[in-house]
Amino acid sequence: MIVNFLSFGFKHGPPEKTDLLLDVRFLPNPYYIPDLQATTGLEPATAAYALENEAASTFFTLLTPLLNFLVQQSLESKREAMTICIGCTGGRHRSVAVVEKLAAILDLQGSELVITHRDLHKK
Repeated sequence: MIVNFLSFGFKHGPPEKTDLLLDVRFLPNPYYIPDLQATTGLEPATAAYALENEAASTFFTLLTPLLNFLVQQSLESKREAMTICIGCTGGRHRSVAVVEKLAAILDLQGSELVITHRDLHKK
């Protein structure tokens, strides 16, 4: 099975195809920090700003078991692919950092992982 993770920005419209869509606009936004505004969630300082806080910690604590369960169930039902979309305002900071962290911590049961940052280079 292929597990697709897609980060995106709500201001650029929702993704066309998704099995699960999560909104992470509740996380601290690096866009409002002058030194981080031009960066992306792929950069450690930007990811740390968005993810190293109580809200993010609780989010991952709650979400990780659910996503592991959904991947396992999808494998057992012989699905060919699963698409998980994570959105923030512009699709450059928070959603990117969340996708990267989820991809690193989930138990994908040997599934193929595909990461797409749809709006990473948009303004």
